[in-house]
Amino acid sequence: RHVASKGGALVGFREKHSSYVALMDSCAVLPPHVSSLIPPLKSLVEGMSQPDRMPQIEVAVGGSRTVLLLRHLEPLTGVDMDRLRQFADRHGVIWYLQPKGLDTVSLFHPPDADMLSYRLPDFGLELVFHPTEFTQVNHGVNRMLVRRAMALLQPRPGERIADLFCGCGTFTGALLGQEVEVYACDSDAVALAGLKHPKLTAARRNLFKEPLSIKELPGFDVVVLDPPRAGAKEQVEIFAESGVMKIVYVSCNPSTFARDAKILAVGGYRLLSLALVDQFVWSAHTEIVGVFTLI
Repeated sequence: RHVASKGGALVGFREKHSSYVALMDSCAVLPPHVSSLIPPLKSLVEGMSQPDRMPQIEVAVGGSRTVLLLRHLEPLTGVDMDRLRQFADRHGVIWYLQPKGLDTVSLFHPPDADMLSYRLPDFGLELVFHPTEFTQVNHGVNRMLVRRAMALLQPRPGERIADLFCGCGTFTGALLGQEVEVYACDSDAVALAGLKHPKLTAARRNLFKEPLSIKELPGFDVVVLDPPRAGAKEQVEIFAESGVMKIVYVSCNPSTFARDAKILAVGGYRLLSLALVDQFVWSAHTEIVGVFTLI
């Protein structure tokens, strides 16, 4: 945000329940190399032709690559574009631009930049993702989370497993190395586009509006789900009537997990184990992994 009374461009996170931008020069939540970009980003924004029309910069890090996605409400000038190119070359970052909605996001510079990716060494996987796709914020802890979930799933050859709210396929990728068939489901078409395998069925579906039905669920031996903070109330209400024997539930919100766990308990499921994963460093938030079996 460009605020003349505070010396020009402010670059930081929005304050809690507010549109104000906190004045920051560093951030302990960000990777150090991204935190160090805050001061030069201030200078960059201040020098742009319309700094008050650039409300947001998103950050995505994968492997050795760092993407900055600039939301701009007015067309950039040639000088603006030159400044972005020079910034990218100087700091080793990749610029994406978003002039309007999410469908307008595109790579800007360098034009031949590789896609972002992250590795799951335990499963011999490198997953490629787009800067606007959801990935877990802490790649190292995410590897622990996947290991835990796979240990709870205990996939056996020949099983058919549903991965709901699958995103770019973290659990799906790990499962496909276990000689099982996977049905991966998410509403994000971009994420699903990268999921291809002979034993994989990928389906675009809004599970809040169209959860898997009682007729569909008996075809699966196990279900793993990792919904957003809202949880999966609509889906677990159907689980409770479906007869699926095992459900592994990954959650980033203890309150919606507790609500959904109660629905499953009333429906005849028992919570066998629960693990807390400290995914969100420097915050009070935590990730949960629970496994439920039908009594």
